[in-house]
Amino acid sequence: MQGIPRVVVAGVTSGVGKTTVAVAVMHALRKRGFRVQPFKVGPDFIDPSYHTLVTGRQSRNLDAWLMKKGGVLESFSNAVQGADIAVIEGVMGLYDGMSGRDNYASTAHVARMLDAPVVLVVDAGKATRSIAAVVLGFTRFDRSTRIAGVVLNNVAGDRHAGYLQDALAKIKVPIVGMVKRNKEIRMEERHLGLVPAQELHKSKRAAIVKAARYVADQLDVDAVVALCGRSPLPRTVHTEKEKEKVRIAVALDESFNFYYSDNLDALRRHGARLVFFSPVHDRRLPDAEGAILGGGFPEVLADQLEGNGQMIKSVAKAVGEGMPVYGECGGLMYLTRSISGYKGEKKRRKMVGVVDADTAMTARLTLNYTEAHCDGPIFGRASLHGHEFHYSAMQDIAPDSRFAYTMKKGNGVAGGRDGFIVGNSLAAYMHLHFSNDRLPRTLVKSCASHSRR
Repeated sequence: MQGIPRVVVAGVTSGVGKTTVAVAVMHALRKRGFRVQPFKVGPDFIDPSYHTLVTGRQSRNLDAWLMKKGGVLESFSNAVQGADIAVIEGVMGLYDGMSGRDNYASTAHVARMLDAPVVLVVDAGKATRSIAAVVLGFTRFDRSTRIAGVVLNNVAGDRHAGYLQDALAKIKVPIVGMVKRNKEIRMEERHLGLVPAQELHKSKRAAIVKAARYVADQLDVDAVVALCGRSPLPRTVHTEKEKEKVRIAVALDESFNFYYSDNLDALRRHGARLVFFSPVHDRRLPDAEGAILGGGFPEVLADQLEGNGQMIKSVAKAVGEGMPVYGECGGLMYLTRSISGYKGEKKRRKMVGVVDADTAMTARLTLNYTEAHCDGPIFGRASLHGHEFHYSAMQDIAPDSRFAYTMKKGNGVAGGRDGFIVGNSLAAYMHLHFSNDRLPRTLVKSCASHSRR
């Protein structure tokens, strides 16, 4: 029995137009009547929002470090139910992973796990014949990676296209797209990358679809479908959903929207009913036995978060009364005393204040895979794999602060520590993926214990 048709859209490097091409492939396939299931290699929260916008199906992350092979295959298998084809957008360059020694956690690594061929996106804007050397090098660098097609982006015009075709004629990798340069085709960016699609105004969302249509018209979609991998993949275990045990309030709005869909599904599977709320617009936490404040951009709307004093008091009261509240990156920032420094603003915007530290925006990006030993509330004792991704730092941390995470890899908040402990609550820079089934199970149990108390 054949598996679902699947293809990986990868780049030579970051910034070659990989997301634009991936979204265009998804858009073109959907217009042809395919039910397209999108995926993103790596821990990125933002690109999947563009996939979801154009396909109408929730994009999922596939990350070898966070999820291991079993988690990658399980997420893929679960997500493609009811789909006709899977399109997987890569991360960074095709072979870029955790180190320079091997492909571990790279796009190539995930493509091999899924036995999926690769369409390689190359920025051809400043070269002609040299592009052939680049493509040849990528195809020979690791022969276990099947580069089945090439999309040449940023092509100057017909004459440039002709030179590129001549240069690649002797390389046995078909050109499945030549995308002409167009300065009007761009996606809005911010300090952590693209602006999440859910934050964009309706007109800007329409611009994304317009860009996808422009690129799709220059792709050979039939060729992309023809090169898709179709081999069967190992079957995965589908855990039965447990009876509802608790309600968990989940912050979801313009400021907090960095969530892995698999994490939310895992919580539901272990008996949580998720109740969504907005720290920007709502006045109090919903009725619940626990709360999650995910990542996002609290610095962008810090003035509105500060102005919503009723919500700040509601969250502080919940933490003070022993409710398990889990804050992750942006959620940690919201739980500190203040946020300052976004776009040079000197004023400190007051936040919840249960974490005895201040958040200051910095010019330096902290981007790492992380590993830690955990011993604290929410997750108990556990070995954690995660990642950190932020342009901020903790300042004036109280000397008596307690931490749940001892870092083996990554920065954390300070001195090899992360995960502020505040009563039954936990707030950390580290983002976690709940493919480790113990994490959602213990989180739900923590909330259930609070409910009984």
